[in-house]
Amino acid sequence: MSGHNKWSTIKQKKGKNDAARAKIFTKIGRELIVAVRDGGSADPAANSKLRDCIAKAKANNVPNENIERIIKKAAGESGGANYEAVTYEGYGPSGIAVIVEALTDNRNRTAGDVRHYFDKFGGNMGTPGCVSFMFEQKGVLVLDKEDNEVEEDKLMEDALEAGAADFEADEDIYTVYTEPSDMGAVRDDLTAKGYTFASAEVEMVPSTYTKIDDPDVQVKMQKLLDMLEDNDDVQNVWHNWEMPETPDED
Repeated sequence: MSGHNKWSTIKQKKGKNDAARAKIFTKIGRELIVAVRDGGSADPAANSKLRDCIAKAKANNVPNENIERIIKKAAGESGGANYEAVTYEGYGPSGIAVIVEALTDNRNRTAGDVRHYFDKFGGNMGTPGCVSFMFEQKGVLVLDKEDNEVEEDKLMEDALEAGAADFEADEDIYTVYTEPSDMGAVRDDLTAKGYTFASAEVEMVPSTYTKIDDPDVQVKMQKLLDMLEDNDDVQNVWHNWEMPETPDED
């Protein structure tokens, strides 16, 4: 999920309990199945989408045996669930722009669930294109400074040489931006140089962010995001809420 305090979001995800991690594994498993189906090959060397999904799975600590089992099963299936990619757009409370990406085998069920969440927490689901113009698709690679002991200038040089479009350094993280089609190649190049990633995927990055000053409305917005992300069909939730900073729990 993209947000102002993205690093806090990543740390929160990494610290989730077993039930939440199992749900993340399920969602990534669904992505792997679709990558094999759409890519026409169960060989990551010949299927860049699958290669990206495997990298995402490993970044989320999905065991290798789980990844291999899902790929083998997907490659051998002629039937099974036929997942379809669907995107919903809408507004959360205070007009926060929200994009919801789903993989579903039942459009009516998923659309009904997503609409219900928007309505329940003071938002509304809109028509396709109503908020996506506020976002730009980018490859986003996040590196934890603790896991990558390197000079900032050296990382920036390596990233730009690998084909990155932009580079940012914050207190806890480095962020490398790429064109969507270049994300996998830049990730692989930097991985070969010894860098590790807290997150590496194509994201919808907002052009501007919106604050919510009312604490009660902040709670509603967070509950909306939590409900969306807890839905099995929902793969990603992108928004332009400038989330309030949360204190470290370490």
